[in-house]
Amino acid sequence: MFHAQFLEGKRALVTGSTSGIGLAIARALAGAGARVVLNGFGDAGEIAGLCKELDATHSGADLTDVAQIEAMMAEAGEIDVLVNNAGMQHVAPVEDFPVEKWDTIIALNLTAAFHTTRLAAPAMKRKGWGRIINTASAHSKVASPFKSAYNSAKHGLDGLTKTVALELAEFGVTANCISPGYVWTPLVENQIPDTMAARGMTREQVINDVLLVKQATKKFVQPDEIGALAVFLCRDEAQNVNGANWSVDGGWTAE
Repeated sequence: MFHAQFLEGKRALVTGSTSGIGLAIARALAGAGARVVLNGFGDAGEIAGLCKELDATHSGADLTDVAQIEAMMAEAGEIDVLVNNAGMQHVAPVEDFPVEKWDTIIALNLTAAFHTTRLAAPAMKRKGWGRIINTASAHSKVASPFKSAYNSAKHGLDGLTKTVALELAEFGVTANCISPGYVWTPLVENQIPDTMAARGMTREQVINDVLLVKQATKKFVQPDEIGALAVFLCRDEAQNVNGANWSVDGGWTAE
């Protein structure tokens, strides 16, 4: 029988969840009964409002700093559902790509997921239940120009997910990727000016000829669609969905 609050009694940590996809996932998990730990930057008043709305707690940890990740995980306690969603983007030709941007993108989009996973795994194994969900990207399967760091990080996240899935499978723990196409979030909106500069395009050309050109639906993915899939991956019916990379990209990677 379907139980709407099936995650009641379980604790979920969603990184990068003060806006965009992460917030949509956090809302969906809270709606399924989970006690949510938010993570991310933003206006303190808005974050306080989100915590009240979701009956959640918040960590402002900078996930490019290992010590802050470890402190966040210790404070959060035993995590049943781990969603590694935090990410950033920078668009530039490889020969001009700022080294510090490369380092930050790899640290936030890939290395942070390794650290949260290694710290959450022992309790999940002991309990015999856990869900690890990594927000990857269509760029975990295919590449686009001018995104060397992001493409590399997301391909790496797919590999990390598969490895963790194999290691934890016998303990009742699953690990899966969700790979959205372009979702209308601040991350996507903020990369438009850089893409305009890199390609010499107008805003409208970037949206129609770059962002949506490969999405057969010609529509942006909506954040709540990602949240709904994350909830499904937590259900018992998904216990044998493991090591998968779920495309939610309007048909982009079907070509």
